[in-house]
Amino acid sequence: MTNIQFIAKFVATTAINIQNTVQLLQEDCTIPFISRYRKDTTGNLDEVQIENIAKFQKEYEVIVKRKEAILKSIEEQKALSPELKSKIETSFDLQELEDFYLPFKKKKKTKADVARENGLEPLAKIIMAQGNEDIDFLATKYVNDNIINEELALQGARDIIAEWINENIYVRKQLRRLYQRKASITTKVVKSKKEDENAQKFNQYFDWSEPLSKTPSHRLLAMLRAENEGFVKMKIEVDTEEVYDLIDEIILKKQSNSTSHVQLAIEDSFKRLLNPAISNESLQEAKVKADANSIQVFANNLGQLLLAPPLGEKRILAIDPGFRSGCKIVCLDEKGDLLYNETIYPHAPQKEEAMAMKKIRSMVNSYKIDAISIGNGTASRETEFFIKKIAFDKPVQVFIVSEAGASVYSASKIARDEFPNYDVTVRGSVSIGRRLSDPLAELVKIDPKAIGVGQYQHDVDQNKLKEELDNTVIRCVNSVGININTASKHLLSYVSGIGEKLAENIVQYRSENGPFTDRKQLKKVPRLGEKAYQQGVAFIRISNAKNPLDNSAVHPEAYGIVEKMAKDLKLTVNDLIANPEKTALIKPENYSTPEIGLLGLKDIIKELEKPGLDPRKSAKVFEFDPNVKSIKDVKSGMILPGIVNNITNFGCFVDIGVKESGLVHISQLKAGFVSDVNEVVKLHQHVQVKVTEVDEDRKRIQLTMIL
Repeated sequence: MTNIQFIAKFVATTAINIQNTVQLLQEDCTIPFISRYRKDTTGNLDEVQIENIAKFQKEYEVIVKRKEAILKSIEEQKALSPELKSKIETSFDLQELEDFYLPFKKKKKTKADVARENGLEPLAKIIMAQGNEDIDFLATKYVNDNIINEELALQGARDIIAEWINENIYVRKQLRRLYQRKASITTKVVKSKKEDENAQKFNQYFDWSEPLSKTPSHRLLAMLRAENEGFVKMKIEVDTEEVYDLIDEIILKKQSNSTSHVQLAIEDSFKRLLNPAISNESLQEAKVKADANSIQVFANNLGQLLLAPPLGEKRILAIDPGFRSGCKIVCLDEKGDLLYNETIYPHAPQKEEAMAMKKIRSMVNSYKIDAISIGNGTASRETEFFIKKIAFDKPVQVFIVSEAGASVYSASKIARDEFPNYDVTVRGSVSIGRRLSDPLAELVKIDPKAIGVGQYQHDVDQNKLKEELDNTVIRCVNSVGININTASKHLLSYVSGIGEKLAENIVQYRSENGPFTDRKQLKKVPRLGEKAYQQGVAFIRISNAKNPLDNSAVHPEAYGIVEKMAKDLKLTVNDLIANPEKTALIKPENYSTPEIGLLGLKDIIKELEKPGLDPRKSAKVFEFDPNVKSIKDVKSGMILPGIVNNITNFGCFVDIGVKESGLVHISQLKAGFVSDVNEVVKLHQHVQVKVTEVDEDRKRIQLTMIL
């Protein structure tokens, strides 16, 4: 099977599209570049499809490498028959390949190995042949210094048979199918830990059982965490009688003098060898699926968070609210640069409200502030009420911003490099302000796991999580495009083809030579070669550039085509841009080239209509219920405004203006069945919710959106 045939089993597109995509990937083209600028080559595959092609290409390479290692190992043991070689060469299933290799794998000495050393394999073969020989009599012939009686001889022979059954590929396949369909997962509390305070959050799993195939990802990950922390013991179980019937049907040929011995070997093989291996495999398989599910939830949430509406280039006063330690204030200019910082104490115990009001008014006027950004942590609501009491000389919008991860950023190397002369409190406040003006540019500086929008993110495969989250960040950054003259080194590193080192070089070049005035200047950046230029240039924007196309998503390789379009219409490129009446006259089929076909040309025309259009919406002001400031104010039956701040498979969490977010279970999102939470809500969506239950002691609020 070729790599193209292998990938085609998983990705629904034509072989030629897969072949072309693999070719582009092998030429070191990035996924954002391929999906945006090679649509005609790939048949308009999107980023997710291209990511899948890249993933299954890697999987194919892993399988081929493993096959080579297995064949080499068996050949070295002089045990590779033509039949086995053919089976291995035609298999593209890693699990099946490991089954083929199992009898030849170097392992610790087994009971079967000891029995073979004692000369019992011929007896095992006679029993396994299931003829009518007198087995008890035959066993006497195998008594020796190590095997002192017939029973030991028979036991040794059964040990060998048990191993044969364990290594039987068909038995293993059938058992796997049985576990996939009928295995149950069972958890029991560790008695000595039952009263442990930390165990109580897992009390649901103190005595729990359900079909493994129907266990949702969040529940499986919760059970695994409970087991890892030592509060419960877990088992994967199937009906043993059904197992024995299944293996009997495969192994037993007929009733004979050997039958009872073969059945004993079957039971031993299952209990000692097959069950531990297949149940562990089944759990790992379920864990892989749960991880994939959880990672996807996290990636979806992160994508929505990164593409949250930006306020844009405005002057912002940002507040990291607090009581005793005061409210940390920073004033930022349109580019997010720090102009001023101070601490005010409007709340208890100091209660310097009048002085704080005076300072805020003065800062808003002095620094021409357009909007105020307040972190949503401790004292957030009180600070919001305080700000809204101030009579400003001009309208100033007030926003509540999630501060999740701001403390992680403020203590990071990135923050220290940006603000070496300021402490963590100032850096945290800057992050709160910048998140309002451009969430994408600010949040890429923070480890996504610290942003708080996942489910069980610390329990999943960390390598796969990092890979998926990196892909998500890259996808978001390149879908928006970045201003090369204002972007941070960290944001630049996610641009297609750039990476960390080139991002450093771009920032260094910018600081030494001033702002970029055209895209060609990128070629002057040290170590930025033709390939990196081709992959990244169209994802950067240069406002007020010499060439207006430099502030668009049109790739420089198509500039000549755009110039020809303009010339044919007797216009300049400037006249053509943002002129839908004129772009409507362009016939794309007249400009097709071997490199850029109809799909690419249609994208170019669309881009000319609205060059550099930010796909994100604009930020909107949101107001919580002024009567609800803490969980004590929340009562059943209340209908409240809220903001969706996390999405999981089992529902969404909604910020209603108190420290604790409320849960809207998936069954309470809307009337009727909901299979996917994302079909109903998105992160940062403004919603109306009704309180159904409040548990002050456990700090839990249950909500419904069915009003």
